[in-house]
Amino acid sequence: MALSRKTLITGALTLTLANIITRLIGFAYRIFMAGAIGAEGMGLYQLIMPIYSLAWAITCSGITTTLSRLVAAEHAKNEQGNVRRLLRISLLLTAGLSVLTTIVMYFGAELVGVSILNEARIVPSLRILSLSFVFMALGSCLRGYFLGLQKTIVPAASQIIEQLARMGVILLLAAAFIPRGLEYAAMMAVIGIVAGEALSFGYVAVAYKMNERKTGNGRRFFASTMVNKQALFAIVAMATPLTLNRISSSFLSTVENVMIPNRLQAFGMAADEAMAAFGSITGMAMPLIFFPSAILVALSVSLVPSIAESMALGQTGRVNSTISKSIVFTSIVAFGAGLIFVVFPHEIGQIVYNQDLGMILLVLGLMCPFWYLNITLNGLLNGLGEQIFIFRNSLLASGINIAFVWFFVPMYGVWAFLVGWFISLIIVTFFDILRIRKKTAVHPDLMRWLVKPALAAFAAGLFVNFFHNNVVANILEGIPAVILSLILLMGLYAIAVILLKIININEVKQMFASSTKRSKA
Repeated sequence: MALSRKTLITGALTLTLANIITRLIGFAYRIFMAGAIGAEGMGLYQLIMPIYSLAWAITCSGITTTLSRLVAAEHAKNEQGNVRRLLRISLLLTAGLSVLTTIVMYFGAELVGVSILNEARIVPSLRILSLSFVFMALGSCLRGYFLGLQKTIVPAASQIIEQLARMGVILLLAAAFIPRGLEYAAMMAVIGIVAGEALSFGYVAVAYKMNERKTGNGRRFFASTMVNKQALFAIVAMATPLTLNRISSSFLSTVENVMIPNRLQAFGMAADEAMAAFGSITGMAMPLIFFPSAILVALSVSLVPSIAESMALGQTGRVNSTISKSIVFTSIVAFGAGLIFVVFPHEIGQIVYNQDLGMILLVLGLMCPFWYLNITLNGLLNGLGEQIFIFRNSLLASGINIAFVWFFVPMYGVWAFLVGWFISLIIVTFFDILRIRKKTAVHPDLMRWLVKPALAAFAAGLFVNFFHNNVVANILEGIPAVILSLILLMGLYAIAVILLKIININEVKQMFASSTKRSKA
């Protein structure tokens, strides 16, 4: 049974709502943490997060995306026996990998913290963090299964449960842990991660059992056209490049995170000053920049099973239409988000963190369109089965970033790191678009994808910047002034998008049509 465009949109909107809620909760968490432990404490916390990401990459990242894609393809052909076999083998693989990773991290925490990350204060946190790996891996695997069925309510709800658990633990432990120093503050945050992963896994496991009872799958036997060896090969063949990509990205991100404070010290900063600068960028500014991308993350996740299903059914027209509209929509969101941070960088930093992150947010805002485009382009390429290409592109981007950190940060400081990031994003986006052009019949429309959204953002930003400084600032001040100008900014940007015909009314109607029928496979 082929799923309709309405299903894709409904799934993306469900995940978007969940992403917005979880990011709001996460924002409240980060604001609280930033105020309680400062930029240096956030920098310490950010050293732990790449290890968390690396564990996720090793144990389940590739398998989860692969399962989502394979389940979508088999479900579209009504091969329910294959779906169950793929899920069972995926769970066994992730369970084995997560148990092994837990053992290695628990007993190797001192080696990682002291010898590799040069920070003894995070060793207890790493041991606690290892207890989350099994819950994280199995929960991610089950979420991939539900995404493959395009039943997005369960993954969406699990995200919210996870974030609420993290926030609840922070609020419960803050008074006891934070006064004891940054080491205990980091431990508190990691305990929150473990609680979040455990409760999230419990929820998706119960949801899976309920889904089995509801559909009758738990009582019926479905013949499988795949033997175990075929299913295992299909999973491993697709998951391996994805996993290598995520592992290399996480490993190289860890290398960057270790290098940046050290190279900033070579630039002339004191150790605590370097850690604070690192925390300001990665722990404060970056979450702000990526907050509006919630809808694109949801779209990217939904695109993988949707395109895989269309490819399995030979619906090339639907694939091309989905790709084109997704990129146009992403460009509109991306330039709009970047516009906010370029026009109001100082104000946003002061309102959220009571700190001046102005120049950092300004530069990161200029990078927004390329970051956001990469989110969607990676989802499209994953759906097209281009995992090896994504892996190569990721290595290229990390290589550029590390080169700038090593060679130029000691000479030019933080700005060298940001410039390297910018250059790598532009290059990777260019190669992604070329690859999609090669694999599909979609022709790059640079006017609609880049030039027109940039013109719309520039025109709206120029007018609102003048209006805010010369009119609004004379009437209002503080948060009310910024909110009023932001509303005007987004309104003018939307008008410019319509006037420049970046997206037309018929496309909007098609995307949000309320009665698209399902078609038989």
